[in-house]
Amino acid sequence: MKILIVDDSKAMRMIVSRTLRQAGYGDHESKEANDGVEALGIAREWQPDLIISDWNMPNMNGIEFLQALKGEGFSTPFGFVTTEGSAQMRQTAEEAGAKFLITKPFTADTFKTQLGPILSA
Repeated sequence: MKILIVDDSKAMRMIVSRTLRQAGYGDHESKEANDGVEALGIAREWQPDLIISDWNMPNMNGIEFLQALKGEGFSTPFGFVTTEGSAQMRQTAEEAGAKFLITKPFTADTFKTQLGPILSA
């Protein structure tokens, strides 16, 4: 399985990768992107099986990235790992087609709970 991790913070991309390994998903191939613009190019070329994205990023934020993917016909499971998790954000994410919204800080157990059904499908 191919996982695309999108966050403007290199440190956070590393934390997400480490948490994926701790949650038992270390055998999956992953790529990283700094923002939605870069991630959209990678998604077009690489065709990931799962996308984990931050919400707040420069150039193209996470929700714009998700909308761009949907506009191009992508049905790749997509979810957010972000610092904010208000009811409004959760509703916006769900309406845009996100499968999950995990708030920071998170644990390997959080990843197992949210990603397990997607990665085992």
